[in-house]
Amino acid sequence: MPFETVPPIIGEALTERGYAAPTPVQAAVIAPDAAGRDLVVSAQTGSGKTVAFGLALADQLLAESGSMPLVEKPLALVIAPTRELALQVSRELGWLFAKAGLRIATCVGGMDASKERRALRAGPAIVVGTPGRLRDHLERGALDLSGLIGVVLDEADEMLDMGFRDDLEEILDATPDTRRTLLFSATMPQAIVRLAERYQSNALRLSLRGEDRGHGDISYQAITVSPSEIENAVVNLLRFHEAETAILFCATRDNVRHLHATLQERGFAVVALSGEHSQSERNQALQALRDRRVRVCVATDVAARGIDLPTLSLVIHVEIPRDAETLQHRSGRTGRAGKKGTAAIIVPYNRRRRVEGMLRGANIAAEWMDAPGPDQIRAKDRERLMDALTASVEYDDEDRAMARDLMEKRSAEDIAAALVHAHRMRLPQPEELLANTPEAREKAKADRHRPGFEDVVWYKIGVGRRQNAEPRWILPLLCRRGHITRNEIGAIKVGQFETWFQVPRDIAPKFSDALKRTAESEDEQDAIPIEESPEGPRMEARTNRRDRDNSDGPRVRPKPFDKGAGLKPGGGFKGKPGGFKGKPGGFKSKPGGGFKGKPGGPGKGGPFKGPRKPKGD
Repeated sequence: MPFETVPPIIGEALTERGYAAPTPVQAAVIAPDAAGRDLVVSAQTGSGKTVAFGLALADQLLAESGSMPLVEKPLALVIAPTRELALQVSRELGWLFAKAGLRIATCVGGMDASKERRALRAGPAIVVGTPGRLRDHLERGALDLSGLIGVVLDEADEMLDMGFRDDLEEILDATPDTRRTLLFSATMPQAIVRLAERYQSNALRLSLRGEDRGHGDISYQAITVSPSEIENAVVNLLRFHEAETAILFCATRDNVRHLHATLQERGFAVVALSGEHSQSERNQALQALRDRRVRVCVATDVAARGIDLPTLSLVIHVEIPRDAETLQHRSGRTGRAGKKGTAAIIVPYNRRRRVEGMLRGANIAAEWMDAPGPDQIRAKDRERLMDALTASVEYDDEDRAMARDLMEKRSAEDIAAALVHAHRMRLPQPEELLANTPEAREKAKADRHRPGFEDVVWYKIGVGRRQNAEPRWILPLLCRRGHITRNEIGAIKVGQFETWFQVPRDIAPKFSDALKRTAESEDEQDAIPIEESPEGPRMEARTNRRDRDNSDGPRVRPKPFDKGAGLKPGGGFKGKPGGFKGKPGGFKSKPGGGFKGKPGGPGKGGPFKGPRKPKGD
């Protein structure tokens, strides 16, 4: 269906932009039954939503503004969750309404607020911004919303997830009741439904996501790797696909910084994008991607919305998304406007079940595979190089003259080999990966053992997470009790009520003898039981809450240790000499050895034997 129902001036802009027909979401919002109504539009990312809400408001905007390029008050307000998305929306609406002469003002955090206020005073017909900055202009009196004919909430689900509910409500409460409210979102959680019920009237619900929530133009791959091989797998995926543009998603700014530095060191042209970068730095990074000066972007989820790169064909989830919706929005940066894309999820083999559940919940069928190896990458390089060298190219006279000079000095085979060598030298080297088999995993696990700990004896100490046990204070205690150094203690595994640790078998007898001698001291720390544990660390059953609450007798909680505790001279553990965080001679008791008891008596708990396991657990 062509754009017959839109104003001619808008149709011309669409034709010049290469639009032959509307996308499904665009066709739905300009249909006769949607005219003039509030809309709740659920459509997947990359489906043309930005142009869609421009088309939905076009008739009213042009009718209200007439032939005047300037208006007294803004006629339309578009609210987006992120700076990048707001700037993208502003650019899209800019060319859509350019022939109509409508001005657009953009208000986002990180930009000069005084310039934005001047732009608002200049009579823009459309204002695009992020919730926080728009609310700030509203409260300062720089933004007058009394003349609005329409409000658009783009990616409304994300704005609620990011905590912008109060900002949105204050902005919407300042708009006239006669305005249209268009709510666009890739997903429709209950919070969006409640927002629509409050601020919309007789809204038309348009659901255009389809059953394939994973986006039909995206090919999903789940790459299983050893946890220690994640970075190498990323390198090989980039080399295997050699995408024109790729985005790598990490969970934190620190991880973005680290991976960015790693890829730079290995020869990739890469930029970083996260919340720690200023708006100017973000703009420069995105422009470098659009200009193809760089091909790889490492980003946090701040880049999961609002970035539209036409050449982006590869998304790599370096760290597993927190949920199916995040997976969808990250992956939706590729496979846009009918183009094909690939979304690869790096899956450490110990997280496979979680990813399988996420993919099932998102109705996404992913292909499970190993990361590409060097041989596969070299085969791909060969194909790409052959295609590039055999492609039809027009050569000028200077090129042919140099070719003749080379032919006089070298054979054709040598010249071709030099060309191949020059091409390969520009490419980062692929990484050798461990085979993704149980045998290889066991070998890698064995290789990680410290020298001297091939044969060990397991011991356990009677404190665990319930007592805030931590290796940093358990380690000095073991050294003092067992008369060994910290280098003679291997792995430490903290359980709920007990902690296990390794001692090399050849020094285990000496360690056990020292434990017996130090257990006879008067130091309360030395009363904490330490004994050999032939079975090693064991899984502790998680107690059912109902059984625990119905257990006989009162529930007794062991007193937690101080997390920051440290040893002090005199046998006291962050306490006074001779006592454990209490007075001399007892554990939080008066002299006489009672546990929360009276002087001279054993007390309710009897002599302190170390933290006790609660009843019922």
